[in-house]
Amino acid sequence: MTTPPSASPAARTMRLQRAARTPALAAATIAAAWFAAAPLALAQPLGVGQFPIGSRFQEKDTAVGQRHMVSAAHPLAVAAGSAMLDRGGSAVDAAIAVQLVLGLVEPHSSGIGGGAFLMHFEAKSGAVEAYDGRETAPAAVATDLFMEAGQKPMQFRRALVGGLAVGVPGVLRMAEMAHKKHGRLPWGDLFTPAIRLADKGYPISPQLSRWLAVDQALKNDPEARALYFNEDGSPKPIGTLIRNPRYANLLRGIARHGADHFYTGDSAVDIAAEVRAHGTNPGHLSVADLRDYRAKLRQPLCFPYRAYEICSMPPPSSGGIALAQMLGMLDAAGFAAAPPFSAEAVHLFSEAAKLAFADRNRYVADSDFVIVPPGLTDPAYLRERARAIGAASSGLARAGVPPGVQLSRADDRSPELPSTSHLSIVDARGNAVAMTTTIETIFGSQLMVNGFILNNQLTDFSFLAEHEGKPVANRVEAGKRPRSSMSPVLVFERGADGKRGPLVLVAGSPGGSVIISFVAKVLVASLDWKMPIKQVLELPNFGSRNLGSAGTLEVERGRFPADLTRELRAKGHDVVELAIESGVHAISRVCDSPAPTRQGAGNGSCRWHGAADPRRDGTAAGR
Repeated sequence: MTTPPSASPAARTMRLQRAARTPALAAATIAAAWFAAAPLALAQPLGVGQFPIGSRFQEKDTAVGQRHMVSAAHPLAVAAGSAMLDRGGSAVDAAIAVQLVLGLVEPHSSGIGGGAFLMHFEAKSGAVEAYDGRETAPAAVATDLFMEAGQKPMQFRRALVGGLAVGVPGVLRMAEMAHKKHGRLPWGDLFTPAIRLADKGYPISPQLSRWLAVDQALKNDPEARALYFNEDGSPKPIGTLIRNPRYANLLRGIARHGADHFYTGDSAVDIAAEVRAHGTNPGHLSVADLRDYRAKLRQPLCFPYRAYEICSMPPPSSGGIALAQMLGMLDAAGFAAAPPFSAEAVHLFSEAAKLAFADRNRYVADSDFVIVPPGLTDPAYLRERARAIGAASSGLARAGVPPGVQLSRADDRSPELPSTSHLSIVDARGNAVAMTTTIETIFGSQLMVNGFILNNQLTDFSFLAEHEGKPVANRVEAGKRPRSSMSPVLVFERGADGKRGPLVLVAGSPGGSVIISFVAKVLVASLDWKMPIKQVLELPNFGSRNLGSAGTLEVERGRFPADLTRELRAKGHDVVELAIESGVHAISRVCDSPAPTRQGAGNGSCRWHGAADPRRDGTAAGR
C-alpha cells in the first residue's frame, strides 16, 4: 500500500504555535468566551489547534465521544451543535444550530438562502428518512431560461451572477419539517448561538478569506461589500471580527414566528425584490414562489454492499443512485481483490465512476417531473455494466439501457462547481443526521439580502432543453428541483438475515459533481480497506466524471503519489491533476469488542470517532 503524504508532528506543532500568535485565533477565543459567558455554554472552549490556520492541508486529530459527536465545517458551528446536544437536544436540533452558524461564518458555501438534503436515522425504531430541502425553479421560468438571442446557451458566469439563477430557498422549510418530528429543544433555542455570533462578531476564517480574495463579483453587492471588504475594495484579512446585525434580526424573527417569517411577509418581499431588481441579470423569483415552497419527505435510497447497508438521497439527487451503481459494479468487477489504494483499485474505481456518470447524465433528474428508470440500481444491470470494466481504461463511457427506460433522452453535462458544506451528527440516543447543504457556487448568486447570500441553484439545470431532437431529463421547468450530486450517507451493519443492524458511519462532502467520488472513496476506504476515519479523510482524492474525450481520471494535485500516476497512465488513463478539494465530515463507530445489538455507541465497548477533512477549516467534537 502507498502511504499518503501527511504533516509530521513537528511541522504540525510549528503551525499550531504560529496559529496561537495570529489574530484569527485570538478572535476565535474571544468568540468562545462570549459563548461561555452565556446561559447556553460551549461543550469546550476553543483553543490552539481548534481553529486551523495555515496551509490548505492540515493534519487534524480524531475526536472521540461516548455519548454524542458533531463534525462540521467550522469550529464555531461545531460548538453550537455540541451545546445543543449537551442540553439533551436531538441530532436534528444540533443540525439546525450548526446550519444557522455555518450560514453566518461560512457564507460562501451554504446558508438559509440555499437548499439541503438531510438523512435522518432514528435509533429506537431503526427508521431512516430522507428530507428534501432542494431549491425549486420559480413559476415564471421557461425551458429557455439560460438561452441567449440566437438560441445559444449563456456563459456559465453570466448566468449565475445576479437574480436569474436564484431558486426558491428550501433549508428553513426542511429544517422546520424535521424539527417538528424529531426536535427535542424549543425551535427558538436553536437560533441562540447564531444570533449571538452575528451580534457580537466572529473572525474571518482562512477558508472565507481565501474565497473573498478570489471572488470578483461579491464586492459589487452593497451589503456584502460593507461586511467583508475594506473601502478600497480589498477583502478584510483573516481574523477580522465581522458583525452581521441584519442576519441576527432576521433570525430573531424566524426564532419567534417559525419559517413563515422567512417565506411570507417583509422577508419574502425583500428576497423577491433583490432578485427581480438586479440591474444586469434580473430573475423571476416572486413572493408567491416563496409562500408556496414545500420541503419533501422522500423514500431513502438504501442498498446492500457486502456486509453493510448504505442509505443516501434519491432524486433529485443523483448521489444515491451513482453510489449504488459504483459500489455494485465494483463488487462485480472484483474490487475486493485489489490492494488498498493501489493502481488496480484506483483504476477499477475510476472505471465504475465513468459508467455511473454516463447513466447519471442521461437519466437522473427530479423524479416529480421525469421517470427515473428504477433499473439503474438493479443488480443484474450493474453486473452487465461491470463487464465493460477491463484491465485498461475503456475511454469515454456511454450510457446504458437499464430496465424501465420509457423515453429516449439526450445527455446533460451541466457543470456543478465546487462549493457546499456537510455536517454529520450523532446524539446521545444514537439518532443521526447526515446533511449536505449548499448555495451552489462560491457565494451563490453574489447577492446578499438581510445578512445572507442567495443561491444560484438554477444553474444546476441543463442550459439546453433538448439535443438532437431528444429531451434532456434535467431541463429547466417551473417548480422543478435541479439535479444535485449531494450524497449524505448513513451506513449500517447488515445481519445474516439481511436486516438493518447498528449504525457504523455517517458521512458526506461538498465539492459539486466530485462529491460522488469523494463519498465513494470514504465508503470503500472505510468498509473495504478498514482504515480509521482520520486516515480515510487524509487519503488523496481521485475519481472520474466521464469528462473529455477519454473519460478523464482526476487526481488531487500535489498529493497523489507519482508512482500511482505512472501506473495509471500505463493502463491507458488520461490522468489530470486538479485542485479537487473535498470537505468530508464523518463519524464512525469503533468498538473494542463485538458490537452490542442496540443502536447507541455502546456500553463502554464502542465509541464515536469524529473527523474533519484536513483540506478545510472544519473540526469534530464529542462527549
